[in-house]
Amino acid sequence: MLANNIANASTGGYKSDREFYSLYMAPDVDLETDLVDPATMPVIERNWTDFSQGVLTNTGNPLDLALSGSGFFLVDGPSGPLYTRNGSFRLSKDGRLVTMDGYPVHEAAGGNLQFQGSGPISVSSDGTVSQDGNVVGQIAIRDLPAAGLVKRGSNYFVPADPSLQPTMADATVEQGQLEASNAGSAESAVRLIGIMRQFEMLQKAVSLGMEMNQQAVQNVARVGS
Repeated sequence: MLANNIANASTGGYKSDREFYSLYMAPDVDLETDLVDPATMPVIERNWTDFSQGVLTNTGNPLDLALSGSGFFLVDGPSGPLYTRNGSFRLSKDGRLVTMDGYPVHEAAGGNLQFQGSGPISVSSDGTVSQDGNVVGQIAIRDLPAAGLVKRGSNYFVPADPSLQPTMADATVEQGQLEASNAGSAESAVRLIGIMRQFEMLQKAVSLGMEMNQQAVQNVARVGS
């Protein structure tokens, strides 16, 4: 998980994964008869996605868009709608606004955004797109509960429950900017080193335990003779 966060530290709009801990208690502990508090240990139960906003960086590219506030760009994936915070878009050969993977950006009224020619493109704060002063359409920006989203690779999200309906997002579109990843590379690297050291310590403890068992077997055999 940490290695994946580090690998995506420079991926636009990436949302980092974090772990959720719970306490493990041995199944043979009797809470009614034990006079002392039973020993518990933390265990990673599952991971969760941190949807906090990343820093907005200027790119100067009019097709780079960032969202300030909660919400997602709605794009048409090969198997249905996808949601993303990565606003690094481009124009396809047929003049549609698409993601870097070629998925068309959904228009608020339905369909896709279609451009004619190579005139300048401007995007207002509410997602309204214009070319040469003529309104082309409005980018669909939708919001979903963070707990109801799951990752689908390549920085896309889908609802965990297909029946979950998105709502209108209260987000501001920033043209010429991209949202940076919210994965702190320095923090993830430090934590990864700590995990590697813990693994080495546990590995050494296992080796010591095996050596102690071996010595015990040898000594018991020697006493018996």
